[in-house]
Amino acid sequence: MTTDYWQEDTRSADAYVVPGDVVDVVYRMRCSELPVDHIHALCTALQAALPWLQSEAGAGVHPLYGAESGNGWQRPQAPDATLHLSRRTRLRLRLPAQRLTDAQALVGCTLQVAERGLTVGDSSVKQLTDSDTLFARYVASQHAGDEARFLAEAAAQLRDMDVADTRMMAGRLHTLRTPEGPIHARTLMVAGLSPAQSVRLQQKGLGSRRAFCCGVFVAHRGIEPVYPDRSI
Repeated sequence: MTTDYWQEDTRSADAYVVPGDVVDVVYRMRCSELPVDHIHALCTALQAALPWLQSEAGAGVHPLYGAESGNGWQRPQAPDATLHLSRRTRLRLRLPAQRLTDAQALVGCTLQVAERGLTVGDSSVKQLTDSDTLFARYVASQHAGDEARFLAEAAAQLRDMDVADTRMMAGRLHTLRTPEGPIHARTLMVAGLSPAQSVRLQQKGLGSRRAFCCGVFVAHRGIEPVYPDRSI
């Protein structure tokens, strides 16, 4: 018997005020390019600059986006291919509010990431969203290679934090390389969330490796632009 992870939502949300105890710190940055598979190098450099980052409950690192390729149309897939970063690219950390002062230690630093220099500029603080649709580019799981088991594991974790698991869809499988071995992950969208559930999922994340860009959720406007062919 298969489990249906896309049930229509009939709930209504009351007025909700997003708490400010976990926020995103958004840094301007200067770095023109990185390898596509740069996550371990980036996060290791961040942890060297902010030694508390990996062990801090509620902390996470957002993946870097950037131009899809040199011509801006298609993101390269090969791990050693080049990811081009525009001046609009931002470095983002999800942090407990009590770490905001500590996080300013990054400003002015030049991080060495895969033999490239990434210079961190000034920062701003962005509150979490109460969007009913959230998206994570990487959710780490030992079951990532099996979509059904991956979804069942994600559903159990969502239930443990009292977050609805009735509208959920997995996407592309990713393998992130590290010296200790690969991290297997999938993209995941969760929809139909109440404001409180949305914030809770952003605060807690899903799965492990949040300090390596996994399990960090952001708002998304809906399923159609993300999953036109279910092949993220």
